[in-house]
Order: sequence, then C-alpha cells, then structure tokens
Amino acid sequence: MAHVFVTGFPGFLGSELVRRILRRRGKPNVTCLVQSKFAALAAARVEEIEHAHRGAARRIALIEGDITSPALGLGSRAKSVRDVTEIFHFAAAYDLSVSREVGMKVNVDGTKHLLDFAAGCPALTRVQYVSTCYVSGRWTGIFRESDLEKGQAFNNFYEETKYLAEMDVRKRMAAGLPATIYRPAVVTGDSATGETQKYDGPYYVLRWLLKQPTVAVLPVPGDPERTRVNLVPRDFVIDAIDALSTAATASGKCYHLADPDPPTIDEAIRLMGEATGRMVVRVPMPARIAKAAIDHLPGVYRLLEIPSSVIDYYLHPTFYDTAQANADLGELGIRCPRLADYLPRLVDFMKRHPEIASGAMV
Repeated sequence: MAHVFVTGFPGFLGSELVRRILRRRGKPNVTCLVQSKFAALAAARVEEIEHAHRGAARRIALIEGDITSPALGLGSRAKSVRDVTEIFHFAAAYDLSVSREVGMKVNVDGTKHLLDFAAGCPALTRVQYVSTCYVSGRWTGIFRESDLEKGQAFNNFYEETKYLAEMDVRKRMAAGLPATIYRPAVVTGDSATGETQKYDGPYYVLRWLLKQPTVAVLPVPGDPERTRVNLVPRDFVIDAIDALSTAATASGKCYHLADPDPPTIDEAIRLMGEATGRMVVRVPMPARIAKAAIDHLPGVYRLLEIPSSVIDYYLHPTFYDTAQANADLGELGIRCPRLADYLPRLVDFMKRHPEIASGAMV
C-alpha cells in the first residue's frame, strides 16, 4: 500500500495537499511530520478533514519531529516510516524578512535532512519538492524552468536560502534521486473560496486600500507599466502538484507554477482598486525612499503595515517562462486562472476574516 510522507502540515499548502492525497485511488496512508508547537493545530486540522471525509482520519498519522534536526528529529522512530513510497516537502520559512540564520537552518539544513531521510527509504518512488520561482533572485529577463545558477543577486535571505536548498535537491537528482521540483510564484488564497491562512504578498496592499476611504492613496515605486507581478491561487498550485505528482513523465522535471501572462503592476493596482471599491491615486516614489521611510520614519510602518521587503517586488525584473508547465498541465486540463477572475473573492474573504495575521508558520 502507498505510504505518503508530508512535511509542512498543518500549513496552508500542506493541509490541502493531504486532503487531495486521501482522495486517491488505493486509499494511501499519510504520515505528517509536525513540529511539537503545532501539534494541537495539526490535530484540529485532522478533525476538519475527518468531518469532510468520514473515515479519512484513520489513514493520517501525525508524528512530531523537526526538519532542522538530523533524522528529522525522529531518532529511533524513523524506522516506523522508512516504508514511505512518496515524500512531499512543503516545510520552509516562507518569509521575505527571514534572517539568514533561520533561513539556512529551516530551508537549507531542513532540506538536507529531508534528503538524507529520503535516501534511507528503499520503497521510495519520488520526492516532490516545493521550491519557489524566486530562486531567480534579481535575474533580469526570462528565467526558464531549467535555469538555476545564473550568477543572480538576491533580494533577501528567503530567496537565497531557497536557491541553496534547490541546489542540494538537484545534486541529489543528478546522483539518482527520483524527484520533481515545483516553483510556485506568489501564492494567494483559493480562487473559488478566497480562503487563506495569512495576509502577506498582495494582501499588504489590499489591506492598506481597505483601510482608506473611497479615494485611496498608494505609493508606487519604479515603473508600474513595465514590471509585472506573478500571483497564483492556492487551488491552482495544489491542483498542479497533485496531478503532476502522479504523472510518471513529471519525474526529473522542474515546473514554474506561475501565471504565464501576469499583469503589470499598473494593471494589478487597477484590479485591486476595482475589487476593493477604491479609486486609487498613485503616488510615484523612488524605491529607496519608500523603503527608508518604512524602516526608519516613526509611525510609517505602523500606518501602512507593509514591510519594506515587499517594495523589491514592485521592481521585479524577472519573467518566468512556463513552457514545461504549460505543456504538461495542459494535457491534464489544468491552467492558471486570471487574477481578475478571482481577486474579488480574495477581498471578500479578507472582509469576513479581519482576524487573520500576516506572520509565517516557522
């Protein structure tokens, strides 16, 4: 019987992926590696899954551990899960402001420990590794799914440490590890329900617009008509990973799970204005001034609640080629929805759930 091992549960992506796995034919068992501090939340998530799919909870095992420790912190308990046939590695520090120390510990060391664990699983058929489009750093121009080492500079330690982690995955693949790499762009909430677990990325701007009256002022660095923002909803990312993980032809490949025709910053601002019911007055501002104001002027961050690290993505010079993803997902009937079609649902969810914060699970 198939035995699937998942890290990153009860996170936003990992939780939805577990639901999908439980629906597979053959009724596979799922073991989720959970940090002790998230044990209660993980148990609650299993209850939610059981409520929606009676009997599913019997096939979920929660095992406490930590990717930052050798053997995933399992010690002798690792023997009980060495029969896994498939591994999904979602766990990471998804935070643009992460320190290098934490990024190295979670993203780089954590991935190495996961790969070492995978090497000791004799029945393993594939590792499904979740990277990010932003291993590109500040590469100017087209970044292809086959690209990685381009001499690029990085905006932050999140990008750098995910790049280093993917380097390790590719080295293991070259040595024979069966694996598939998935690089999502900026992940938003679900395109059908608007559901999300945290308000970061585009939500910083949406929240700022919603705080203002009908006419809203928005500082805009760079040239908004030239740079683009690549957003993808959770359901597209999970649909893609779920489908490709069972496709034999996907083994050994890397996929950009990105919008093949992303809107410009200017177009995205217009759509956000429409979705929030605001007329947006754009105030051009050099990026260095915007970042300095947020970081150093008293009260600015408290007012905007937009981290300075977000400013870099108004100036992002990279276009993500999705040729491999388009071809393989097209055969499976999966495509990325247009931002204009689901953005109102994201905003509606925000209005109904003001209690959700922007912090990452680390």
